[in-house]
Amino acid sequence: MAANIDLLIQKMCDKQEEEAYNYADQLAEIGGEEVLNKLVEILKGEDIESAYLAARALSAMEDNQEALEPLLEVIHDHKNKMKNGTFVQALEGFDLSSKFVDVLRIYLFGNFKASFLAKEYLDYTEFDITPRVIRKAEKHWNHYQNNSKQDESFEIKKQEVEEILADLQAMFGEED
Repeated sequence: MAANIDLLIQKMCDKQEEEAYNYADQLAEIGGEEVLNKLVEILKGEDIESAYLAARALSAMEDNQEALEPLLEVIHDHKNKMKNGTFVQALEGFDLSSKFVDVLRIYLFGNFKASFLAKEYLDYTEFDITPRVIRKAEKHWNHYQNNSKQDESFEIKKQEVEEILADLQAMFGEED
């Protein structure tokens, strides 16, 4: 089985392979800890195309929650800022309920595709919200406000985020 997994990974990462995504899908079907660990290693590697395929496979796997933190690290890595949309898309295969602040950060600081996808997650995911989560979100919102160009895009995000934060604060009354 291990040799089969290694062969699928090799084919998935082969630049000449036209059906590489099929191998990623096969790895997702096999699943398990060994596949997850090998895919996370590829996800964190230097080859962006292989990392995208690893993210695809991880997203489609069952019992993949262990890969969520490494995926978020790759998404938040500044070197991937302009090419992380495909990684953000892979988040759809994970339970994001405890990752409100991470998703908000992607919305605020991501490129167009990443930000768009993060907004979808913000709108349609049921998050576990606590006063602490709200404070962390406000911290990132303040950082964004102080370090962003105040253009039309900023105004749209400002309206959206202030609405989201107001709704969240209303859940806890004036306890803060």
